[in-house]
Amino acid sequence: MTRFLLVVPPLVGHVNPLVGVAAELGRRGHQVAWAGHAGQLARLVGADAVAYDCDLPGTELRRPPELTGPAAFRFLWRDVFVPLADLMAPGVHAAVDAFRPDLVVTDQHAVAGALVAERRGLPYVTSATTSAELAEPLAGLPKVGAWLAGLLGALRGRIGDPAATGDPRFSPHGIVAFTGRELLGDAPLPHDRVRLVGPVIAPRPAAGAFPFHRLDPSRRAVLVTLGTANVDVGGRFLAESLAALRAARERVQGIVLDPGHTLPAELGSGPGDPLVLDRVPQLDLLPHLDAVVCHGGHNTVCESLWHGVPLVVAPIRDDQPLVAGQVVAAGAGVRLRFGRADAARVGAAIDAVLDPAGGHRAAAAAIGRGFRAAGGATAAADHLETIAAQHAGVPTPH
Repeated sequence: MTRFLLVVPPLVGHVNPLVGVAAELGRRGHQVAWAGHAGQLARLVGADAVAYDCDLPGTELRRPPELTGPAAFRFLWRDVFVPLADLMAPGVHAAVDAFRPDLVVTDQHAVAGALVAERRGLPYVTSATTSAELAEPLAGLPKVGAWLAGLLGALRGRIGDPAATGDPRFSPHGIVAFTGRELLGDAPLPHDRVRLVGPVIAPRPAAGAFPFHRLDPSRRAVLVTLGTANVDVGGRFLAESLAALRAARERVQGIVLDPGHTLPAELGSGPGDPLVLDRVPQLDLLPHLDAVVCHGGHNTVCESLWHGVPLVVAPIRDDQPLVAGQVVAAGAGVRLRFGRADAARVGAAIDAVLDPAGGHRAAAAAIGRGFRAAGGATAAADHLETIAAQHAGVPTPH
């Protein structure tokens, strides 16, 4: 039996892939504990999970909506991820003291997990929830890369091992990446201890009921979602998408996810109009869909492709343009410019991915087969067991 400590930031998309991995490790007889936002973990993992609470910022982990590109990247690391690491470090230390893990599995953006493990002499594995950072997004921005290295070096001096080297976002012991070559392409990996396991498709706590009885089998079903982290900028895009779906309602049944209630209720109230909901059980709904319109969030993209569903991607910021580029390069979808996407453009993009002659659904299905073959939670658990066995008996000095 091995003891695994999973360290995660308070971001749903970064927790979800590890939920299935934790369940698989538990089925194999290992002990699993979590360090992060205990309240969120109880909702996402279950009230019975062993979870050690970490201090978190008093505000939501979001950047100002007007920031994009390098400015948004700098803001996220300077004002979000590094302060988060400083706050989480004492809680991670406490989790190590109480749980005595053999291996720490830490999300790429929960840097406290990597640096505390480093300081305590514990082996750790990186959990990479997006393929974007594996593709070296700063390769063309050397000044930004140098700036981030300095920021992480100072953080290491405070909470890690000052004598250590290397980027804490990429563990030298191993990386579990929830993507596959079918989406990543031929981009080089950080090192040869990266395991591409594809998305983890595992049961989750209920995300609200869905009126499946209202799905019309005579029409093509299309979901529009910008996730839950883009409420501040998504209203116009959702309204244009709703207008596009209304115009096509004779042949397309739209489902629009509006968690921020930005759409006037009357816009979706006519006969045959799209369903406008504030939440959907996405994994349960995906097998019933013919296309997904989204912002290029890695989880939504990978879960859609795992089900063979083609995509319209309108990236907003962060890693989303890179992920959108990977979708288009793989032939599994088309891309829109988020700021210029009106009803006509959204409608044309939906028609394009629904057209069998375009090959988008066939490409999505091929990627889905590759993702399934990658192994998901089973492959991730295999990799973690192998690394833990290689480092068995490592001491944990304080």
